[in-house]
Amino acid sequence: MSDFTVAGLRVVREAARHGSFSAAADRLGYTQSAISRQIALMEQAAGRPLFDREARGVRPTEAGRIVLRHADAVLGELDAARQSLQDLTHPAPVLRVGAFSTAMAALVPRAIAAYPGDVKLREGLSPGLTKAVAGGRLDLAVVTGDGVPLLDDPLLVAMAPGHPLAGRRSVTPRMLRDERWIVGSTTPGTTLLGAWAPDATVAFVARDWFAKLGLVAAGLGVTVVPGLAVPVLPPGIAVARIDHPEAVRRTAVVVRAAGVSGEFVEALRDAAAEVSAAVRNRLG
Repeated sequence: MSDFTVAGLRVVREAARHGSFSAAADRLGYTQSAISRQIALMEQAAGRPLFDREARGVRPTEAGRIVLRHADAVLGELDAARQSLQDLTHPAPVLRVGAFSTAMAALVPRAIAAYPGDVKLREGLSPGLTKAVAGGRLDLAVVTGDGVPLLDDPLLVAMAPGHPLAGRRSVTPRMLRDERWIVGSTTPGTTLLGAWAPDATVAFVARDWFAKLGLVAAGLGVTVVPGLAVPVLPPGIAVARIDHPEAVRRTAVVVRAAGVSGEFVEALRDAAAEVSAAVRNRLG
């Protein structure tokens, strides 16, 4: 019988996280055949299948879930030991992280909470943050647009709970054409109102998110919120996804140099998955 290995446990964990052997290969930098070999060896060590192979991916069996629980514990201890050894001679430097404001709401804080080192934060607009990374003033930045993709963030319409559209999972641009909008700016390209709202009527301009949500809660209009903001939205605000292909904002990370911030990028990816799940749960 084969023995469990660290490499094999990492493969099992990634395959379970993403529900796919191919996704595990992408995340770990392995070939598909290498992933299959590792899974086969782990199943030999377990003496039974660890995954159910389904048409759209894989799902851990009961035995797989047992191995996963122990894999998380073993790999966590090994990572902690590795970090402790590194800290003996190479104390972790402060990681300089930038992010646009909405990413500061839930995405970046969750990543910081999972990151073992110290972080210095800077909030700003995506173009300026990208320049700061290129100029060496930041180690990485969470931005909208180009970079290493984190998630395609859906745009949602936020409304008062008594609004006629409240309770819907999604709404079409046609349903929104007579709405009065609350925006953060009148400057084109900064309001999150896109091609799906060509003739939007702006009722109020409020830069502060609390002010915008206060106006929304009072029934004075609706506003656009990105999915990244959903985990911190007040429970009294109703949201619905805008059903249009352009009602989405790509969120990415730019890094100063490969290897400088890989662990934090992984923490951001995990946080992005958590935020996406929170959006799905909020929409019902």
